[in-house]
Amino acid sequence: MKKIIVSLFIVVAVLTLVGCGKGKVGEGAEKGDTVTFRLATPDPDSSQITKAAQEFAKLVEEKSDGSIQINVHANGSLYGGDPAAAVKQLGDGSLDMLLLSTSLYTNFEPRFNAISIPYLFDDTDQFVDFLNSDLSEELLHSVEDMDIKGLGYWTREFRQITNSVQPITDPADLDGIKLRVPNNSLWVEFFADAGTATTPMDFGEVYNALQLGTIDGQENPVEVVESSKMQEVQEYLTISNHMAEAWLVGMNQEKFKELSEEQQGILLEASQEIQSWNAEEEKAEAEEMINLLEEEGMQVNELTDEQQEVFIENSKQLYPAFKEIIGDEAFFDEVLEFVGKEDE
Repeated sequence: MKKIIVSLFIVVAVLTLVGCGKGKVGEGAEKGDTVTFRLATPDPDSSQITKAAQEFAKLVEEKSDGSIQINVHANGSLYGGDPAAAVKQLGDGSLDMLLLSTSLYTNFEPRFNAISIPYLFDDTDQFVDFLNSDLSEELLHSVEDMDIKGLGYWTREFRQITNSVQPITDPADLDGIKLRVPNNSLWVEFFADAGTATTPMDFGEVYNALQLGTIDGQENPVEVVESSKMQEVQEYLTISNHMAEAWLVGMNQEKFKELSEEQQGILLEASQEIQSWNAEEEKAEAEEMINLLEEEGMQVNELTDEQQEVFIENSKQLYPAFKEIIGDEAFFDEVLEFVGKEDE
């Protein structure tokens, strides 16, 4: 009988030790434990943002000596492809970590629209400087009201215009074109002013609408153009660089707080390092994709400085409308001052 009791005690002890050695999924860990988080991205495994997420996961594992494991889930698979639902799920803890465009946070915080003011940034370097500024940090802190911890921003390539009517070299060339835009007032205001029949539409419907001729064109980073095979239904690509967005690296705030200070620092540091890595990678990728789209039959034109200046002046005339959309006059003015485009 004593042998049986001793044997049972040993089995229980072994099971207890095994249980203690397992990582906790999406939970804070005691010292020495491994924590595992799921990071959701909206695009396929082959996309630049998902590649960046995977690089982030590797860097975090390396810096934490394996104490933080991040599993990347692409294509919006963890939240059914609904970005608004994703933001809410991140706040309530159903999602651990999320990469989503800043423009998709504008329904929750309109000041995020400031990042996408048309022709706000002269180039990617100025864009990165802004993302690392106190103004962008203020926006990043604002998501804490939704129980989200902002770990940082990663760049996204500027947006370009495609259509099946004609090359775009002047705002007048957009007149009458049926152009799909995101369901965001900033986009609608800018393109409607140029005379487009602006059509907000879910992205999943865009290819078929282009194929059927329901719309004439759309605008997105070139990666999206190529990955969605829009060269099959669009003839012209204009490198307009008209609007910017960033990727917000978000984490459930409670799960972040449960980590040790060292682990928190590792996540923040790794996010900042991937910002630089991602900017370099996506620039090279964009150049390759433009060449590929040309090879596959698209006519590509890039706006000259003089042509772009006309678009810039059009944008400046709309600053009063943009200011209203952003909803914070003082913040809007500070953003313009930062980039040297004070509202005159």
